[in-house]
Amino acid sequence: MKNQAYHTAEERIEAARRSKATELDLSANWNAEDDSKLTELPKSLSQLTHLQWLNLSEQKLETLPEWIGQLTELKTLYVTENRLRYLPESLGELTKLQHLNLSFNRLGSGLIKEIQ
Repeated sequence: MKNQAYHTAEERIEAARRSKATELDLSANWNAEDDSKLTELPKSLSQLTHLQWLNLSEQKLETLPEWIGQLTELKTLYVTENRLRYLPESLGELTKLQHLNLSFNRLGSGLIKEIQ
């Protein structure tokens, strides 16, 4: 069952798609209730291949989907204060990425060293 945060995210993604936005904020700033945070990302986000800046902070994401690698124009990605345990290999496909913030997650220290 999808929660309210998921449906709100879908609406924001659709608005970004229509306007060809290069920035999208899906952090919990727009959704303060703890019981209604994203636990997964809508697949429609993968269609926003023009995004350069994406904020997914303060949600309840345990992983990023493999299709995150399709967002090849991303220069900045914030995924702070989630529940990430591992990262998909497709993150390596984001060759334009300049800023990646994964702080306050559940990633192992070995993984962090590998990324650096």
